[in-house]
Order: sequence, then structure tokens, then C-alpha cells
Amino acid sequence: MTSTLSLRIQAAANVIRNRSKFQPEVAIILGTGLSGLVGEVRKPTVIPYAEIPEFPQCTVMSHCGELVMGKLEGRKVAAMSGRFHFYEGWSMEDLTLPVRVMRALGAQTLIVSGASGCMSPQFQLGDIVLIEDHINLMGTNPLIGPNDDNLGPRYPDMSCPYDRELLKMAQEAASEAGVRARPGVYAAMTGPSLETPAEYRFLRIIGADVVGMSIVPEVIVAIHAGMRVLGLAVVTDMCLPEAMSPIDVEAVLATAREAEPKMTAIVKRVLSRLGGPGGADGV
Repeated sequence: MTSTLSLRIQAAANVIRNRSKFQPEVAIILGTGLSGLVGEVRKPTVIPYAEIPEFPQCTVMSHCGELVMGKLEGRKVAAMSGRFHFYEGWSMEDLTLPVRVMRALGAQTLIVSGASGCMSPQFQLGDIVLIEDHINLMGTNPLIGPNDDNLGPRYPDMSCPYDRELLKMAQEAASEAGVRARPGVYAAMTGPSLETPAEYRFLRIIGADVVGMSIVPEVIVAIHAGMRVLGLAVVTDMCLPEAMSPIDVEAVLATAREAEPKMTAIVKRVLSRLGGPGGADGV
């Protein structure tokens, strides 16, 4: 019997297919202050989330709320300009549904990005963290509940959630672009309140370099669906527990916007490195 989740996925995918026959190879989720990449997409088809059944709606002011489909560096991409968060009140199924829809449309790779606070003195504001692993501290998991075997296995392996080949491509891309970027571990919290000094200290002790309120649920679902994943986080605020000061949200957004060209440079170079018939020679 077809699951309710599968029916939701197909309802959204069918509407998108009616708007465009485009079959994406790569799905991209753009987080806080990082939506400028969609301006690089060639011959885009733009579909507001409000016109896609089953899609939640963005409530965060810095998130546009559009699905943009087209070509970027020769790859067929579906880019989400804006994402959904657990703290907005969406269920885990709701906020990860777009990943499943883009997988149903044909995407085999997910590139996911977001803003983050940083507990490691090895990083600076505006640096790009190439996520090599994560810690899920959200107190839940998007795979809880009945499993639809047609969508993925009951117990997906998470020994290497972030694809090593893609991570190497991103490191090479950052080096070529002259962008400060290094691997790090991302911790996911629910938000929307920011962490206390004790919590930042705890996160650092358990091995996290940066912390944010997204990325991890989307990555878990992507792995469940058999996708390759590249995760990128921009350091938008320093959260050193020994030198805490109140967070200025406007400053965080400004840092994300300033880092946007760095993120764009890395993503474009990674896309150009991907093999297959839709690569740079297949424009």
C-alpha cells in the first residue's frame, strides 16, 4: 500500500513536472543569507513554494521561498531559495519533504548550506566550514515512524553521511578560489533561542566546531533516499564561551551576505567537477 508520505511527495512532484519537464541531477538548499546563488542559474523556472502542494511556507525573513530549476555550471539543478526549520513549528516530515520531492524529480546529489555559530578558535567570521560529520541534538529524527521501504531502508547507515569525494572537491574548489575553508563538525539544535555559554562549552567538549538549527534533518533524509551529500556552513558568529557577547541578528545576516560569494565560488566549482553527461561539456 502506498504510504501517505509517498502520496505527498508525488502530489508535489507532479505539480512541478507540470510546470517544467526539467529533471534535476543536483538539489541545492540555500540557507540564511545565501540565496544569491540562484541568480547564477541559467534559463530558470521559478516556482514559489506557495504554488507547490504539500510544501510548507517560509516564515524566516531572510528566506525567499522559491524553487529555482535550471542549469548551473552545466549541471541540471533544483535550488531551494529558503528552507524550513523545526522551530517554526513544522514537523520533521514537513521540513524534509522538499528533499524527497527533489529526489523524486531525479536529483542524486544534495548540496546543503546554512549559517552557523562557531565554538572553535581555528575559524574566523566569514569562513566556510566543509561539514565532515554532524551531531544530532534536536531530540528527534525525521525517520521516526513507519518506514516506507520504497523511499529508503529502515536503518540507513550513517558511517559517512557527507560524501568524501564531494568534500575533497570542495576543498580543492576553495583552494582555487582563495577561500578560507576547512573541515568541521556541525551540531544541530532546535532553536530558536541561541545557546548559553555552558551549552557552547558542552558542544565544544563533545567535538562540535559549529552549531546551527538546520541541515541535519535534511541530510538524514537524503542519506535515507540514497543521495550523495555535500554540506557547507558559513561562520556568522563566534560563540567562544570564554568571551561571550550578545548576538546581533542583523550582524549575523550581514556576515552571511558577505560570505555569499565564497559559498557561490565553491558550489560552482564543485558542480563543474561532477562527472556525467550533464557536466560542463553538456551545456
